[in-house]
Amino acid sequence: MTTTLRKSDERGHADHGWLDTYHTFSFASYLDPRHMGFRALRVINEDRVQPGQGFGTHGHQDMEILTVVLSGALEHKDSLGTGSVIRPGDVQRMSAGRGVLHSEFNPSPDEPVHLLQIWILPEERGIDPSYEQKAFVPEGRRDRLRLLASQDGRDGALTIHQDAALYDLTLSEGRTVEHTLGARHAWIQVTRGRVRVGGEALGPGDGLAVSEAPTLAIEGLEPESDLLLFDLA
Repeated sequence: MTTTLRKSDERGHADHGWLDTYHTFSFASYLDPRHMGFRALRVINEDRVQPGQGFGTHGHQDMEILTVVLSGALEHKDSLGTGSVIRPGDVQRMSAGRGVLHSEFNPSPDEPVHLLQIWILPEERGIDPSYEQKAFVPEGRRDRLRLLASQDGRDGALTIHQDAALYDLTLSEGRTVEHTLGARHAWIQVTRGRVRVGGEALGPGDGLAVSEAPTLAIEGLEPESDLLLFDLA
């Protein structure tokens, strides 16, 4: 097994007042040639947006964008005519394709929104832009990996235009969950609690790249730990 640990406090960080954001990989004004992404995974931004604030209308192109809200709510509008609110348990997928405009806003007057914004490089450029959002019940991820997004949209997952799969997991203390990786690669991003993978202990905000591991074992170290697992070609 080959692993590379990305500690939370080593990420890029910017506090704009209305937005407090951490960048696992290079993004915007944060540039680190050592951290430009992992396989097709290009961006993991952990954002906290203050009440009544948000990202004004802006454009994207040729990117699969996934949004996972951890707490609070995020209002989404785009040039496809989509209007929605994303809450904990919801996962949003926007395929920017040949071009899309969108905005994201915290509609609450008093509660911040805490979210992860994820970018995955698509297999093909210039596809038709599209949008998809689904709600996943919390119980579905207890001590088992639950599929959120995949290229074939199996098992009720969102469909992304890349040979990649995104899972979530809530892991109990002392429990171990295994994932068959084979010749593929994995990125694990912890959002709450602590887990152990391949001898590495990971806490909130930590990420771990894993290669050359036919089977991946994840052990819970606290009563409840939450993470995302990316299975990548």
